[in-house]
Amino acid sequence: MILGRDVKLSGQPVTDIATAPNMKPFRNDPNGDYETGQMYVEYVKLAHPRFAVPMLMWHGGGLTGETWETKPDGQPGWNTFFMRAGFDVYVSDAVERGKSTWSKFPEIYKTPPIFRTKKEAWELFRLGPNYNDGKNPVAYSNTQFPLQAFRSFAAENAPRWLTNDVPTQEAYDKEVQKVCPCVLVAHSQGTSFALRAAEHAPDKIKAVVLVEASSAPMTKGVDFAALKHIPYLFIWGDHINDSPLWPGFQAKARAYYDGLRAAGSPSEWVSLPDLGIHGNTHLIMMDRNSDQVAQIVLHWLDKQHLN
Repeated sequence: MILGRDVKLSGQPVTDIATAPNMKPFRNDPNGDYETGQMYVEYVKLAHPRFAVPMLMWHGGGLTGETWETKPDGQPGWNTFFMRAGFDVYVSDAVERGKSTWSKFPEIYKTPPIFRTKKEAWELFRLGPNYNDGKNPVAYSNTQFPLQAFRSFAAENAPRWLTNDVPTQEAYDKEVQKVCPCVLVAHSQGTSFALRAAEHAPDKIKAVVLVEASSAPMTKGVDFAALKHIPYLFIWGDHINDSPLWPGFQAKARAYYDGLRAAGSPSEWVSLPDLGIHGNTHLIMMDRNSDQVAQIVLHWLDKQHLN
C-alpha cells in the first residue's frame, strides 16, 4: 500500500447505528483521523525474471487494476502475458478506485463522483457508433471487442472523482520512487499520470508504453531534453476518426510525441490499422486480439535494452 496523508475531521454528527439485523444500536462517532490519498498496489515477483526492471501497469478513468488482470470474456489479461514474458509486474488501483478505497464526501473529497453509463462506455470506447439505449446496440462490423462480454465490462466501471488528480499523481510518484527503475504501461487517463511521472523522475523510467493516450498533458513547460533518453511507445486502435472526440484526444498526444521526437527521444507512434490490424477499440488490452497487440509491445520493449 502506498500511503497518502492524514486528515482530521471534527464537527461531524454523532449517531446511533446498527451494522447487522437485530443488533443493538451503538454510538458511531465519525470525528477523528482518516487516511486519504492511499493507493493499493499488487505485485508478482518472478523467481527468475527475464527483464532487469519491473513493469508498472496503470489503468484508465473510471476503471481499476482489473483492466490488466482479466479480460471481460474471462481470458488472462496483460499482466499475465507480461509475467510470462519475464517481467515482474505491479498492478495498482489508483487513488479512490477499487482496493484503494474512497474518502468521505464532501468532507475530504470536495466534489461528487461521476459514474459511466453503458451508452458512454459503448460509444466513447469505440465498440460501435450507437448504443441505441441498449436495444440492439450497433457495433462496428470489425470490432475486436468480445461483445458477448460487454455486461461484464460494464460491471467493472467504478465511480471516479474529477478533483483528485493531485493526490493520484503524488501516489504514482511515490510508487515510482519505491519500485523503479521500471517500465510504465498506462491506459487512457493513466497515460497523463505516466507522462508526468516520467517528467518528475526521468532517471527512474526506462521505457513508457501509452495505450491510447487520451489525456496527454499540455506540452508547455515540459523539459523534453530531460526526457530524450526515454523511449516512448504510443499505440492506437481503430475508428479514431469515426468519433467526434477522439481526433482531439489524439492531437494532444501527437503534440507530446512530436516534442519528444524533436528532443531526440527514440519514441514510436503505432497505429494498428496502419499495420493491417483492424477493429481495435479504446480497450485494446481487452480486445479479442489483445495478445497479438501485446506481442507488438513486447517486441518493442525487447529492443529497448532493459537488461
